[in-house]
Amino acid sequence: MNGFAWAAFAVNLAWSAAAALGVMLITFAIAVRKGMHRVVDVAWGLAFTAVAVVTFLASADTGDPGRRLLVTVLTALWGVRLAAHIARRGRGRGHGHGRGHGHGHGRGHGEDPRYEALLSKAPGSRNMYALRIVYLLQGLLVWLVSLPVQAAQYISGPMTVVAAAGACLWAVGMFFETIGDAQLARFKTDPANKGRIMDRGLWRYTRHPNYFGDFCVWWGLFLITCDSLAAAAVGVVSPVVMSLLLTKGSGKRLLEQHMAERPGFDEYAERTSGFFPLPPR
Repeated sequence: MNGFAWAAFAVNLAWSAAAALGVMLITFAIAVRKGMHRVVDVAWGLAFTAVAVVTFLASADTGDPGRRLLVTVLTALWGVRLAAHIARRGRGRGHGHGRGHGHGHGRGHGEDPRYEALLSKAPGSRNMYALRIVYLLQGLLVWLVSLPVQAAQYISGPMTVVAAAGACLWAVGMFFETIGDAQLARFKTDPANKGRIMDRGLWRYTRHPNYFGDFCVWWGLFLITCDSLAAAAVGVVSPVVMSLLLTKGSGKRLLEQHMAERPGFDEYAERTSGFFPLPPR
């Protein structure tokens, strides 16, 4: 097992928290000016990218250069792609729900119905309520979920086959996310598909190819930390939390509650795997 620079990593936790907070505060200022808090969805992927880059710079004299570069590039590719996808959807080129995943509904313009419902409960200022409940909470989640991205960059010694397996799993995840999002966006551009259930392409094998892709991305990044037992112990909380969010939290569970109202969804759910890709039943 390779060594792990505990002291330097502890300092980096503060730097990464500042990076995540900075992205969220800048996004909050933009949202207040635009009068729409849905822009925070774009910041999710960018905040992870900022954490990865800040950690890469901070770990320059500590971790293995190859591993540092690998985990930073993989995180940035995932984060920037996700942010670009959600930004395009927000300009009206597609429709979605949540972080741009699932069958979705939503609107290309105006406030996201989720945030409108949340902020309608604000006891005082809607903006200050949004800052506490949305931006600071998401910043905390970015910091927590990004722990393997941070920890991997403080491992000394060369990468092993386990790290290579992690990169391969990440690639599988990116494939499912990217292709799934593209297939759904193309499906929704056809007016004839309005109100219909997307059951083509990757969506034939899983009801949530992009949630499954997210799952693979974060377990893949975690595997890159497994060259060090200490780093793996720190980073394992990330894929566990992300898996719970995707399957039990704001992902699959909430989306399917909405989708259950659509004609044909029960039949689609009956023949299609709920998460892991499987042949249609």
